[in-house]
Amino acid sequence: MHIAPKHFGQAGLATLTLFAATQASAHHPMGGQTPETFWQGMLSGIGHPVIGLDHLAFIVIVGLLAFALGSRAGRLIVPGVFALATVGGALAHVQAATLPMVETVVALSVLLGGLLVAARVELSTLLLSLGVAGFGLFHGFAYGAAIIGAESTPLVAYLGSFALTQFALIAGIAFGLTALAARSERLPRVIQGTGAAAAVGGGALLAFNLA
Repeated sequence: MHIAPKHFGQAGLATLTLFAATQASAHHPMGGQTPETFWQGMLSGIGHPVIGLDHLAFIVIVGLLAFALGSRAGRLIVPGVFALATVGGALAHVQAATLPMVETVVALSVLLGGLLVAARVELSTLLLSLGVAGFGLFHGFAYGAAIIGAESTPLVAYLGSFALTQFALIAGIAFGLTALAARSERLPRVIQGTGAAAAVGGGALLAFNLA
């Protein structure tokens, strides 16, 4: 398969534009207001994984990498590990812990994940789980900004709903693609193109964060 370099650039520029447009609000799905009730916490948790395009891009990438495992168990383990890691990262933020260069690491995760997808690199379930766990801590730490100062009820609702949302999205992508694989000859090219676009966008966002 050949994808013209200009297509990489166009896809990356569009991705970066969307990243930049959503990054300012990515950690505040309630418009900057801390959830005060169970339902607010739950709705915030459901919306948060998709409101920041950098986070959503990585969720899609993890789903694509989980699909490539070729293992039903792996396609459940990987999204579960990522979801739990993000809960841990969010709790660390709530407890006033610190992680260095969070936005930079988030951008790096999109770049590296996109490259793996575009290059069709085959990973083991263990190696992929370790990778998404590490990056998941940073994604979760960023998520935690939306819930700082909340009482226990909306906090639990937020963490539970955003963990389940992420798990459902990643597992849904992995198993959905499994169902499509036998019926679409173009699917591998679409997956590679998605990874390439994410890599270019993640690389540009990484450069932006380091500038």
